[in-house]
Amino acid sequence: MTRSISIIIPAYNEEKRLPATLVRIAGYLHASHWDFAEIVVVDDGSSDATAEVARKAGARVLENPGNRGKGYAVKHGMLEAKGEWALYSDADLSSPIGELEKLWDAAASAGAKAAIGSRAVDRSLVGVHQPRARELMGRLFNVIMRIVTGLPFRDTQCGFKLFEARAAREIFSRQRLDGFGFDVEVLFIARKLGCNSIEVPVRWDNVEGTKVSLLLGGKAYLDLFRVRWNALNGKYR
Repeated sequence: MTRSISIIIPAYNEEKRLPATLVRIAGYLHASHWDFAEIVVVDDGSSDATAEVARKAGARVLENPGNRGKGYAVKHGMLEAKGEWALYSDADLSSPIGELEKLWDAAASAGAKAAIGSRAVDRSLVGVHQPRARELMGRLFNVIMRIVTGLPFRDTQCGFKLFEARAAREIFSRQRLDGFGFDVEVLFIARKLGCNSIEVPVRWDNVEGTKVSLLLGGKAYLDLFRVRWNALNGKYR
C-alpha cells in the first residue's frame, strides 16, 4: 500500500492540549517517512484559540458550523481527507500516535478497509485505567451494543480508527449520528457495505480532562437503537 495518510483530530476547546499533541504527531510523521501525510484539525465550534493554535502548528483546519458534536467533527474530517488512508484520533493522544503502525500493518495483512484500535482485546496494554465506574459502564455498553447491532467488536469506543479513504467516503457520507454513538454507527454501516473491519489491540492511557460526561455517555446507549431504526428505514442504503 502507498503510505499516504490523513490524521484527523476532532477538537473542542483544546488550545492547551493541542500544541503538544501536534508536535508529537509531526515528529512521528517525520520519522516514519510517509509518501504523503497531513494533519487535519476539525474545530467543533470552540470558544478558545483551538483553530489558531492548530494553524500555527501547521495543521490544516476545518471549522464546523458551531458545536455539533464529535461525530459531526470526525465525519467532516474524514470526508475532507486528502490521503489514501485516514486515521481519526482523540486530541489527547490516549493511544500514542505510533500505534498507527499496528493498524496499518493489520489492515495490510488482512486486506481490510478499516482497522480499529481496541482496549479490550488485550487489556494488558492499558497503562492508566478509567475510573472503575466508567470502565464498567463501557463494558455494559459493549454487551448491549452486540445484542442490538450484531457487531462482533469488543471495543467500539476507542477513539483511534483507520479507514481506507475511498471506503470512508462511502461510510461517513451515510452517517446520521453526531454524538458519541457515531463510532458504532460507522462500523455498522461498514459491515452493511461489505467493508472488512478488523479490531487491533493498542496501547491506551486514560487522560484526565475528558469532555464525555455521564449524560453524554448515556445518550450513546440510545444511539444504538437509533442505528437499528435507521437501518430498518433504509437510511444506510
